[in-house]
Amino acid sequence: MKGKLLFCLIFMAVLCTGHVDAYSAAAYAVISAETGTLLDGMQENQRLPMASTTKIMTGLLAAEEKDIDRIITVSDSCAGIEGSSMYLQAGEQLPLRDVLYGLMLCSGNDAAECIAEECGGRDTFVERMNARAQELGLTDTHFDNPSGLDGATHYTTAYELAKLAAAALRNETFAEVVSTKSYTSGTRTMVNHNKMLSLYEGAVGVKTGYTMTAGRCLVSAAERNGRTVIAVTLNDRNDWNDHAQMLAAAFETMQEQQWAKAGDAACSIPVETGTKAAVNAVYAEDLSACLLQREEAELQISCVDFLYAPVEKGTVCGHVKLVCGDTVLCETDLLCGGAVELDITQEDNSKKERFLLWWDRFRKRIVI
Repeated sequence: MKGKLLFCLIFMAVLCTGHVDAYSAAAYAVISAETGTLLDGMQENQRLPMASTTKIMTGLLAAEEKDIDRIITVSDSCAGIEGSSMYLQAGEQLPLRDVLYGLMLCSGNDAAECIAEECGGRDTFVERMNARAQELGLTDTHFDNPSGLDGATHYTTAYELAKLAAAALRNETFAEVVSTKSYTSGTRTMVNHNKMLSLYEGAVGVKTGYTMTAGRCLVSAAERNGRTVIAVTLNDRNDWNDHAQMLAAAFETMQEQQWAKAGDAACSIPVETGTKAAVNAVYAEDLSACLLQREEAELQISCVDFLYAPVEKGTVCGHVKLVCGDTVLCETDLLCGGAVELDITQEDNSKKERFLLWWDRFRKRIVI
């Protein structure tokens, strides 16, 4: 009897947590790429090694290079690096863009060292990696190298790695590279190690990783209905299946909500010198968005304080945004919902008042 009661209590606890702790990861995080909202996680703030998912930062910095198509020459020190490789040869010449593909598709450690050497030198590049982490607010992330080999102070958290991936995906070059299944450079054809691109519908990246110390690490991203979800697992022996479940669970919570329809009144704007005292400001377009679990959105409306007649219907008089945190999910203009004719009996006084207001401002007088 006691055993049955204990089982029921554990089962109810699992239901109440909102996620299933059946995942194999030592730590994981699932976030909205657009808003950064944590949708699910476990030990998501624990510092852990991240293996070759390090290359997300390396790839982002490479993708931001002004001349990514410049031809570079592979140095002796960058050829034959230990671990996974795109098999660069000393003296080989190829575009930096192709090295980026080798970095993200083949997880080439040689590509990582080549990028670091080409983009300022290895030590300087690692400093740039850590500086960018600080810029992104990643206070529990530190890099010792550009490839992801184990280091004494080489670590991140599942949550911060997800935030880094979200930032990287906003770079068009990076996003294009990590969503590519295979890429041919000269006689070299590179196949993406990230099986999620084939296993999960809508997958758009991002990066695999493995060392004996870090275990299997994976960062994945998928799109649906204009929204992107990112999943991260650290030290997860069952990562492919876990990520498919995590992404599916996140998208199952997504709901489309409508805040306003085109033509609905948003607010009323006073009209001076008109035959009507006010005019409605109406939405120019529908305002709707898909929200994921734990996301909350609000309307931010800005419009003019007043208008002078005559007012034409359809005149832009404001703007409205649907905001979730610091992210604008959608936006549209506010338009005058009707016309207001000029009341000629008020016109003369209005002109006089406007002239006096201008004169006060011109003389830098305080107007109350």
